[in-house]
Amino acid sequence: MPKQHELVEVEEPQLLEDMFPYKLPPRIVFDGKVVEEIDGSLVEFDPAALLTRDIRITDTTFRDGQQSRPPYTVEQTRRLYEFLVRLSGPNGVIRQTEFFLYSDKDRRAVEACLDLGATHPQVTGWVRADIGDLSRVEKLGLTETGILTSCSDYHIFHKLRHNRRSIFDHYLAVVHAALDAGIRPRCHLEDVTRADIDGFVLPFVQQLTRLSETLPDHLKIKVRLCDTLGFGLSYPGVALPRSIPKLIHRMTHDAGVPPDRLEWHGHNDFHKVHINGATAWLYGVDAVNATLFGIGERTGNPPLEGAIFEYIAIRGTLNGLDTTVFPEIIDYYATEIGHRLPDNAPFVGRHFNTTRAGIHADGLWRDERIYNIFDTTTLLAHPPGVAITDKSGADGVALWVNNFLGLHGPDRLSKIKLHKICRFVADQYDNGRTTAISDQEMIEQLRTHLPDVYQKHIGDKPEKRQT
Repeated sequence: MPKQHELVEVEEPQLLEDMFPYKLPPRIVFDGKVVEEIDGSLVEFDPAALLTRDIRITDTTFRDGQQSRPPYTVEQTRRLYEFLVRLSGPNGVIRQTEFFLYSDKDRRAVEACLDLGATHPQVTGWVRADIGDLSRVEKLGLTETGILTSCSDYHIFHKLRHNRRSIFDHYLAVVHAALDAGIRPRCHLEDVTRADIDGFVLPFVQQLTRLSETLPDHLKIKVRLCDTLGFGLSYPGVALPRSIPKLIHRMTHDAGVPPDRLEWHGHNDFHKVHINGATAWLYGVDAVNATLFGIGERTGNPPLEGAIFEYIAIRGTLNGLDTTVFPEIIDYYATEIGHRLPDNAPFVGRHFNTTRAGIHADGLWRDERIYNIFDTTTLLAHPPGVAITDKSGADGVALWVNNFLGLHGPDRLSKIKLHKICRFVADQYDNGRTTAISDQEMIEQLRTHLPDVYQKHIGDKPEKRQT
């Protein structure tokens, strides 16, 4: 029989503020260990380690992020890098970013970012498994580079036209050359979620671990797990090579790679890119690779904004992150780069926290915590809003007007005071309108029916008129 529970009456509301602090994203709280069956044994993973491990974010906006769009100019790259520096903050939550090094423009972009003298994100390179490419890294004075070490038989046999032994030896030769040049290798195991883990990946990574044993910390080899086609799965019980928990356990226990030298790089082909990155953190990878707004080859990479708010939710602190930079980045993409984000994109879309339902508007009117995910005004300079449609009702109209005028608490205009504007909205849809009423139309109604109120609170402020 299930345990019987009785209603508990309370004098004050129980708002679960430890889990839902509102000033920050809701905390991700674990109350037990996570268990995965691996090779017939139950293996425990302790989520509490997320609070002590140096989990972090790395960025590939200037590498993978340029593989699905027109390339950024040198000036755009420099400006975006400046945004990343501010966003990352003094503690380097966004620890590194990576660049192509092949064209003259690529190299000028790297130099422009290096000239800023920022510590984080550290500027790193990306090259093919070609000893000759390492000279590009040396000339720019970079101390770390990603090396493309594709590891599935789809790549080894059909793309590279090699066999396992020859490509194994070739990769190791390039790694040795990088180390001889004083460059830290970061081996990118492309297509690892479709590779033979025991027959190729583990022997290769174990050799990298052996090489690292005698190296100083700044040269110890890193391993990036690349879910190139988004095949990775977070579910318990999934078989290798698609199981993220099992794959990470193989790396940390069988191959001996510590979490601080492991990185996850995902793609969104199956709508799993963010949860797979978060899963990698949980099971023992310290670095999750992301791009601004998830822009990346084909379906894209983990969105940087998603990784940032996941990080805050796990750690319960901003740790120096400046999330108020996002509106500037969004505006820069729209006005200077010509890329507009979907209106409903989480955290960064123009209307990500805009409601169109009257019942939701009523909740926001009473207490914005009811229908807003966290204090988006403080963290993203983006207060919750309402779009006026036939579903908005008087509550929606009242919320829109008071938000626009910046009125709060007892200063807010009542729904009765706004009845003429409410009548205008209702008439529009009674007469067959099917589109939302624009902000400019609402402003005009406010000026028409409440000119004194408009003049008092808005007057000639152009920044308020242009919502």
